[in-house]
Amino acid sequence: MTRAILLVLDSVGIGGAEDADRFGDEGANTLGHIAEACASGAGDRPGVRQGPLRLPHLDRLGLGRAASASIGAAIPPLGYEGEPAGRWGYGVETSKGKDTPSGHWEIAGVPVVFDWGYFPETVPTFPSSLTEALIREAELPGILGDKHASGTEIVAELGTAHLRTGKPICYTSADSVFQIAAHEEAFGLERLYHVCEVARRLCDPLNIGRVIARPFLGQDADDFKRTANRRDYAVPPPEPTLCDRAVAAGRQVVGVGKIGDIFAHRGISREIKGANDDALVTATVEALATLGDGDLLFINLVEFDSLYGHRREVGGYAAALEAFDRRLPEIEAAMKPGDLAIITADHGNDPTWRGTDHTREHVPILAFGPGIAGGAIGRRETLADMGESVAVHLGLPPGPHGTSFL
Repeated sequence: MTRAILLVLDSVGIGGAEDADRFGDEGANTLGHIAEACASGAGDRPGVRQGPLRLPHLDRLGLGRAASASIGAAIPPLGYEGEPAGRWGYGVETSKGKDTPSGHWEIAGVPVVFDWGYFPETVPTFPSSLTEALIREAELPGILGDKHASGTEIVAELGTAHLRTGKPICYTSADSVFQIAAHEEAFGLERLYHVCEVARRLCDPLNIGRVIARPFLGQDADDFKRTANRRDYAVPPPEPTLCDRAVAAGRQVVGVGKIGDIFAHRGISREIKGANDDALVTATVEALATLGDGDLLFINLVEFDSLYGHRREVGGYAAALEAFDRRLPEIEAAMKPGDLAIITADHGNDPTWRGTDHTREHVPILAFGPGIAGGAIGRRETLADMGESVAVHLGLPPGPHGTSFL
């Protein structure tokens, strides 16, 4: 049986990107800085975690080696002392953005060679023509926000006004994104999705990568909380991805988490959602029990990014990494002879860094499975090498970008 698993730990970058200065991120290192903070006690979270960062299962696959190779210097130990059992290395993102679609598309064999559209760091940030069209076509009483902001902070700031006025909260970030937050019950979830569909169409001429629905619940700033009913409206990839090639060959591609949204639901046979990353790991293990010969399981675990990276919460990020590491053996146990798994990331989001945005970094590549020998794969000059390695493993036609490391 020959199957493949691509598992993206959203935002778990490992520093070292040579072009980081172009993004204002020179020196950013998500994993390395978390490990350093934990080693100094700055990553302690009372009642949740304390002490050095311990990721023995990821480290056994080569995470510490990959992170050290990325920056050319050792990071604090992660808990495993032997030779790596996985094939380990790091990937250099060549796409022009440090956003979720760019990273995932490149992993799937399609680097982003064009420039995304972005909104300026002004107030208001959105062009008046876009705002006016959205209000008119979505039949809104107006909008709130209209600026760059952290999603949790702007909901705390404007959530009460939103409940009072019925105006959705619209904001952006350094990414190519138009985000719309609204109360799941008072405003209505389906209505929020409709507004986002209108916004998606209006953002197309501006080359904005994603429109994101950000529903929340609660009655005031003390208990506003975003729900799991987020929905991303992404533009489709500009070329056929690994997922498209697999489906065209008659294979099943199962997307877990927000994978379907990221690929505009193209090349995805079945989608599995979950309330949180722990539920998505459970769904991954269950999906492996039913995945057929030649199929691909593609997973995104988003909470490293959404709950801790953007909020610059080191202790929470460390705890989330350790929680995943504890469950990694369940995924390994569910794999069958002939399976290939690759664990990686799509970009960085250093919780020790300034601001609230993603950071430009290399990403780890950890390839493993029954019968796959460990060893270094070195520096990979594009994340597309992962997609091409999966294509070779599954016997799919090669794509135009990347080189297999198998």
